[in-house]
Amino acid sequence: MYAINTENLTKDYALGFWRKRPYRALDRLTLQVESGEVFGFLGPNGAGKTTTLKLLLQLVFPTDGRAEILGRPVGDVAVRRRIGFLPENPYFYDHLTAIELLEYFGRLLGLSSREREARVPRLLDQVGIGAERRLPLRRFSKGMLQRVGLAQALINEPEVVFLDEPMSGLDPIGRRMVRELILGLRDRGATVFFSSHILADAEAVCSRVAILAGGRLAAAGRLTDLLAFGVKGWEIVVDDLGAEALGRVQGLAAKTTRIAENRYALEWPSTVQPERILTDLAAAGATVVSLNPVRDTLEDFFVRQVAEHGNQRISPA
Repeated sequence: MYAINTENLTKDYALGFWRKRPYRALDRLTLQVESGEVFGFLGPNGAGKTTTLKLLLQLVFPTDGRAEILGRPVGDVAVRRRIGFLPENPYFYDHLTAIELLEYFGRLLGLSSREREARVPRLLDQVGIGAERRLPLRRFSKGMLQRVGLAQALINEPEVVFLDEPMSGLDPIGRRMVRELILGLRDRGATVFFSSHILADAEAVCSRVAILAGGRLAAAGRLTDLLAFGVKGWEIVVDDLGAEALGRVQGLAAKTTRIAENRYALEWPSTVQPERILTDLAAAGATVVSLNPVRDTLEDFFVRQVAEHGNQRISPA
């Protein structure tokens, strides 16, 4: 049984006032997400990511196709108790404190007072909300509201968690916290459906990804297969590289970048063995700071797919 399964999921909207014209926001999306994995749902703004999430959560209804969560049709009341959701721009009652808000959601989900008393402070600690948890939410920054939104998405200890741009508005410390939280959810067996256009964050936590472009699925698979992470070359950062030694290696390197006085980043193609390069550099008296393989990144793949598919959308018949 898949945690999330869609078959030909399609959503059309009617645009305009007098003479409405059809607009296909999502075009026949077929996708399967395994239980217990972190699945990245990637695409540029307007690709159809949020529309897909709204369909899965039955905030809007499909024009065609079907979707299931945990083996049950979306909208099944029993399944709703087993999922958590963080929208892209969460809005909460701003006169409530963070504690009161989580208490409110806990009651809606039928948690006992003992469960709420145990979970609320633990979740707020987990997302980095300290003494300010007793302040009204209207005094929170966007990043702090995002943290509270993450806590409310986890209050029922869900089996499937939907996160729409969870890093939005967070500083580097907050982004690191969210990554650790997502990996913690995976480790306890939860499924995380992670929608984002922040590619580096998705690359850090996702085992598989799907790329949406123009409302259509452009590609899907494991990162190691999808990105063809073959080594394209080598980058070596060296220090204490004198002018004479630099002149010798510069003609052999594909690219030379000066970082500071006598410190350079040198790139070689994959056809050159790195052991030979290191030996030559050591013989020249240089100090090797780092050796890194040069590979395709998720961003490289993403840009190619968007360039190929663009925002071409199929108009409904």
